[in-house]
This record gives sequence, C-alpha cells and structure tokens, in this order.
Amino acid sequence: MKPHRRIVNQPVVLLVEDEPLVRLTQVDILKESEFWVVEAQDADEAFELLKSRPEIDAILTDVDMPGSMDGFEFARLVRQGWPEVAVLVISGKTGPGPGDLPPNAKFLHKPIMPDDLIAALQEVMAKRPQKSGAV
Repeated sequence: MKPHRRIVNQPVVLLVEDEPLVRLTQVDILKESEFWVVEAQDADEAFELLKSRPEIDAILTDVDMPGSMDGFEFARLVRQGWPEVAVLVISGKTGPGPGDLPPNAKFLHKPIMPDDLIAALQEVMAKRPQKSGAV
C-alpha cells in the first residue's frame, strides 16, 4: 500500500514475516510507534518492494520463511545493495551464526516485548548512514 501523500517525519519499515498473525501483531506495534509499514510475506517479495520503494528506512525480517532465501541472506543482500537501510533480524527458532548478520544489523529472539522491538529498531536506525539525496 502506497501513501496518498508524502510521509513526513515517519520512518518507513519493510516488515518481512510469513506468519499472518505475527505480522499483524508487529504491524500494530510499529504503527502505534508511528512507523509507516510496508508488508511482505517472504524475502523474495520484500526484495521486489525494496527495489521499487526508495523511501524504506529499515527492514524488520524473520529468519525462517518460504521462498528462495531466509532472513539472514536477505539481510546481507540489503546491506550490500542498500547500505543506508537499517536491518533488524528476528527469530524464535534459530540464532545467527558467524557471518549471518551484516555489519550494524541487530538480532532479537522471539518472543519480543513491544518496547524491546521498537528500541532495537530505533537503535539500528541510529547506526545507519544517511541516505544520499534525502529530502
């Protein structure tokens, strides 16, 4: 869903989660904290959205998803192609191994308290380089 007007002072988060109820809960948490949310059910869909949506400031991705790549691979791809996009990876099943997380990314284990999720997202966003040509 694209906004009808320009987003002012509202960070845009690309949420990548294949479980509908988990995604719905995370959308509510993010919106209550005044983030604009773009949703994807897997990394393949998220990659296409990222290519077409330059306003995305951060990704919040699960690890275990259907499709051609998991959340760790997607996070590394984002860091290579979009170094100015903040990366937060979450999972309730698996943790990162050596080299799984790109630089300046953060990992959280599910379940996550809403305040902890928002704090981690704000932390990775504070560490990212600024977008060139930002308006």
